Amino acid sequence: MSQWSSGEETWGKAYDGRLMRRLLRYARAHAWAVALGVLLALLATAAELAGPYLVKVAIDEHFTQATRFVRLPEGAVVPDDLAVVRWGTLELVRLRDARAAGLLEQWPDAMRYTVVRVDGGLALVEGDVPPDARGTLVLGPGGRGVFRTADGAALPAHRLGGEEALALWMPTIQAVLRIAAGYLGVLIAAFVLGYSQMLLLARVSQRIIQRLRHETFAHLLRLPLAFLDRHPTGRLVTRVTNDTETLNEMYANVLVNALRDGFMLVGIVGVMVALDWRLALLSLTTVPLVLGATVWYRRAAREAFRRVRQLLSTINGALSETLSGIRIVHLFHRQRQQYARLEAINREHYAASLRELHLTSLFRPVMDFVYALGLAALLWWGGGAVVRGAVTFGVLYAFIEYLNRFFKPINDLAERYTILQQAMASAERIFQLLDEPNSLPDPPEPVPLTRVRGEVAFRNVWFAYRDEEWVLKDISFTAQPGESIALVGATGAGKSTILQLLCRFYDVQRGAVLIDGVDVRRLRQADLRRHIGFVLQDAFLFSGTIRDNIRLFQDDVTDEAIERVCRAIGAHDFIARLPGGYDAPVLERGSNLSAGQRQLIAFARALVRDPAILVLDEATAHVDTETERLVQEALLAASRGRTTIIIAHRLATVRHADRILVLHKGRIREMGTHDELMRRGGLYRTLVELQARQARLGGA
Repeated sequence: MSQWSSGEETWGKAYDGRLMRRLLRYARAHAWAVALGVLLALLATAAELAGPYLVKVAIDEHFTQATRFVRLPEGAVVPDDLAVVRWGTLELVRLRDARAAGLLEQWPDAMRYTVVRVDGGLALVEGDVPPDARGTLVLGPGGRGVFRTADGAALPAHRLGGEEALALWMPTIQAVLRIAAGYLGVLIAAFVLGYSQMLLLARVSQRIIQRLRHETFAHLLRLPLAFLDRHPTGRLVTRVTNDTETLNEMYANVLVNALRDGFMLVGIVGVMVALDWRLALLSLTTVPLVLGATVWYRRAAREAFRRVRQLLSTINGALSETLSGIRIVHLFHRQRQQYARLEAINREHYAASLRELHLTSLFRPVMDFVYALGLAALLWWGGGAVVRGAVTFGVLYAFIEYLNRFFKPINDLAERYTILQQAMASAERIFQLLDEPNSLPDPPEPVPLTRVRGEVAFRNVWFAYRDEEWVLKDISFTAQPGESIALVGATGAGKSTILQLLCRFYDVQRGAVLIDGVDVRRLRQADLRRHIGFVLQDAFLFSGTIRDNIRLFQDDVTDEAIERVCRAIGAHDFIARLPGGYDAPVLERGSNLSAGQRQLIAFARALVRDPAILVLDEATAHVDTETERLVQEALLAASRGRTTIIIAHRLATVRHADRILVLHKGRIREMGTHDELMRRGGLYRTLVELQARQARLGGA
């Protein structure tokens, strides 16, 4: 196993049916297009099946019948569409045409003629001679002569010149040209129908994937932070991008094409049985071998496909984690170790991919071998039947063609089954994400939150991220509207957790968090967070412009409001100096800005909405001393009239707070103003003196 566990649940065969039903549910909105695609597939299949049959007709009814003629009796009346060949004083009709028109019964004594090959050319023989008869033409005056067969018979004959032979075979040539034109029309129809089907299904597939990707991304945005904490970013990105694209291949190339293959197989069997049931039965003796090989391939390949998809997701997650922490990797010189970890999982992926490749590569040769067995049996028995006259050569040709086309969709099964299994693995992962319940749903009947005074109250709050490992223990306090509250304490005391509960990133296990006397669980999360301005210690900026990052996609925030807030917190001067000003580009994560500049933009983003409650989580940690002084002055002005909750490790920055809450091991140990807590001589005074001592040592 790799050092990165996949951490993903898998389902067995029984789950495939449910997966497929859910996938087909997305196609239901495009039922008319899918139905049209199925119809086009059916028509394209019919066009493909018509080709070998047309060739069979040309062979049996024209090529093998082109040498036999019947002489019209004097005064005979023939249909207008029957081709009559005039050769000297003779009027001849192809024997096949006369039989088809029902004229042979009317002319029982009509003379038969046959074109045979002789030394030096062709001869027209008076008599019904087999086309492969052996004999010699003995010529007399005027080109007339006698055709002596190998068994001693002598039949009147006449040598044919080029024009005479062409005249005799003109009806056959015309009929074959008509069949050729029909065959060309069938090919064109199959091309147009196949192209239309693929184009239509590709459009439908793209629309389905667009919807599925939208639902996946929207659901991901609605999930609570607890879910995101458990799942690496790289794996989630894989689900929204790679996995949905795999489903695109299934919708576009597998579903309707599988129906088309089914139509093809059923159609071929039907045509075979209609042509000759004995040859059909012989041709289908290989079906048990085909079914056995397919079942084996399906079982063997299933786990290989799933394993490859899981390992690909793990690679993406590991790579994303490594690149996100690349500075740490370089600072601690861990390149070699990280490479070794990635290489380990990469080797696993290589081995799984190689197994998948072996299975896929083995399936087609097995099918080719089974096809060769069927073809050999067909040639052995069918060839003998043609010699005996039990089967025509055209029928044998058609069976050879249909047998080849019968195995084509089976050979394609390996590729399509690969796509299908990859789609099933991707569907498992996507529906895992879509089925992830939202543990923080909005209430069915939320309390409207239009105007907020800013009263924040914690009532006997107990909270644990996992089981009963309590991070907060019986926390109670109230921040009045306009009051500033500072939370101080050692790392892990629970300060940031209080802020996350206030914004309802998590729900408390016991007690309640109230805004203006209303439990936050009774409010819509969007309404709640709209009235809270949050500034984190690590300011995250999106790719775009500075204006976009402050506005944060809120169209109701004006440019004037953005500039006013930036001037108030001292960010306007450095923004104005940038090329483009407020429209200056921001690279990924704001890498082209300093930490202090990013933090000022984060301040502006929080204040531009004029929130009733302002939350600062170590918001000045990355700002230099002079900038911090300016920001503190701006925040003093900005916090007037709004409730402010501040977390700060540098206790000097919270002296102005109306009240300071000192947390220790998840409990509130002290509460009061700076002066009150200093006079009390408790934990807060110890922390202040410790920081002062560290500052003096650092200055020294």
